[in-house]
Amino acid sequence: MNHAQSDPTVQPVPACVVETVDAADVTLSNPKFAVVALGSNLGNRLETLQGAVDALGDTPGVRVKAVSKVYETEPWGVDPGSQPSYFNAVVLVKTTLPPTSLLERGQAIEEAFDRVREERWGPRTIDVDIVAYADVVSDDPQLTLPHPRAHQRAFVLAPWHDVDPEAALPGHGPVQALLAAVGTTGVTPRPDLELRLPE
Repeated sequence: MNHAQSDPTVQPVPACVVETVDAADVTLSNPKFAVVALGSNLGNRLETLQGAVDALGDTPGVRVKAVSKVYETEPWGVDPGSQPSYFNAVVLVKTTLPPTSLLERGQAIEEAFDRVREERWGPRTIDVDIVAYADVVSDDPQLTLPHPRAHQRAFVLAPWHDVDPEAALPGHGPVQALLAAVGTTGVTPRPDLELRLPE
């Protein structure tokens, strides 16, 4: 009698299991690049930005690949001098998470830093925005991709161009050209400040 036939370790694996494993393996070996913009204008702004970078790095399925220089910018959409200035940065990540899961993680990070959404354009401890996710273009109201105003915002384009000079914003073209079009007035590099990649 051939015991190999009854040995469960040598039974053929059902095709449905093979397909499931293969599908999972494809997502693991095929991470997507995403661009995440960070901004803070309350509290210890640099410490908060670093905390957000580290929190992204601690997220399963997310690897932080690059962090831009810090820029200091005037608040958008409010009277000059009515709020503290922002520190802004852009993080490039590789992720196996779908966009909605990455959005949920960003919102969880905002909540962890006591982000309060009381008014539009209001001051905030931390803003975590997904600017672009691979080449995805979506008008889902929960997560519009790419970010609907990213092409107009130097405080996103300047740090993004820093970490990826060849970058293009899906549907809008090269980041370098978009940045040239909007200019960098009110967006000041802060070479004295530095964000670290997560350990």
